[in-house]
Amino acid sequence: MAQNSSRVAGRHFLQIPGPSPLPDRILRAMDTPIIDHRGPEFQKLAKRVLDGVKTIFKTTNPVIIYTATGTGAWEGALVNTLNAGDRVLMVETGQFATLWKKMAEKLGLKPEFIATDWRTGADPKSIEAKLREDKNKEIKAVCVLHNETSTGALSPILEIRKAIDAAGHPALLLVDTISSLASAEYKHDEWGVDVTVGGAQKGLMLPPGMSFNAVSDKALAANKNSKLPKSFFAWDEMLAMNKIGFFPYTPATQMLWGLDTAIEMLHEEGLDNVFARHNRLAEATRRAVKHWGLEIMVRDAKYYSPTVTAVMMPDGHDGDAFRSLALDTFNISYGASFGPYVGKYFRIGHLGDTNDGTIIGALANTEMALALANVPHKKGGVQAAMDYMVSMHGKPQRAAAE
Repeated sequence: MAQNSSRVAGRHFLQIPGPSPLPDRILRAMDTPIIDHRGPEFQKLAKRVLDGVKTIFKTTNPVIIYTATGTGAWEGALVNTLNAGDRVLMVETGQFATLWKKMAEKLGLKPEFIATDWRTGADPKSIEAKLREDKNKEIKAVCVLHNETSTGALSPILEIRKAIDAAGHPALLLVDTISSLASAEYKHDEWGVDVTVGGAQKGLMLPPGMSFNAVSDKALAANKNSKLPKSFFAWDEMLAMNKIGFFPYTPATQMLWGLDTAIEMLHEEGLDNVFARHNRLAEATRRAVKHWGLEIMVRDAKYYSPTVTAVMMPDGHDGDAFRSLALDTFNISYGASFGPYVGKYFRIGHLGDTNDGTIIGALANTEMALALANVPHKKGGVQAAMDYMVSMHGKPQRAAAE
């Protein structure tokens, strides 16, 4: 029998910050015959999912489900609430904030970027100061990423809402939760968000190809006066059809079955427990990184992400070369680096359907790869992570999130 030298034994460690690994239960839920998307069985599914997904965003208002990746939901948020020439305030937290800004420019909007060095989250005080300068109230929206996937920075959305209110400004608040939804605490209604953008392939544990706009009454009012061109992403037709359990075009039926199961799984664990788990895994990862003597890209702990940790490489070592060596040797994938930091860091994802053992395995692979790549580090990072995890299991679940 001919030998196949290309086979790699064991499971692949997919430690990118999304798409995250698919649970078997969701794969089984999606492995069903196609049903009529205009029939009664689909109508029951759609109504159940459209109602259930509100509990994940923590809203009583509609959540629009797009057959598109998060980039589509970005566009939906902008074209349904704004007009050509509108000023929008954005914050340069990293690669994805930059891409959203570029999209705004292409759509004929006028984004104003609060510049950063990519090593911080969005600062509410900076946003408030910019809004106070806008005496004529020409800024129509503030657009921020709850979690900047490219750097591992979590921004304080409630504080940003309070900053907008303190400035007495009527701007809409548009928030991207693509790499934080169902992984970090988020409250669309209570935090006064007008449009929340979400994606399916991270905390919701689904394949790429589904995204969301959760909308406030204020956003729906803005929609009536929005004249930017829109067809596929238009809210009005979607909302009208969703009310009776259907979509204006062919939806991703199998993804809806998966979403239905994902919502069930999240509530079976309990959302507070989901958030505590992510916080625990994130802190364990950071403790390993700090023990190794490596630098976390986000400088200030108040911006640490519960879903991804970006690790800076020491001078003379390339992050992409390290990622390649780790993949070839230990069958582990890390997130890449971007923009002005290309080659200067790698990202460890710790989100979705993952647990203590999986993260410890990923950190062990990382420590071995550091040794093999001759990256200067102090051994024992994995032990530091394990010690922390053990200590947290002696406390109430909620404590891990505090």
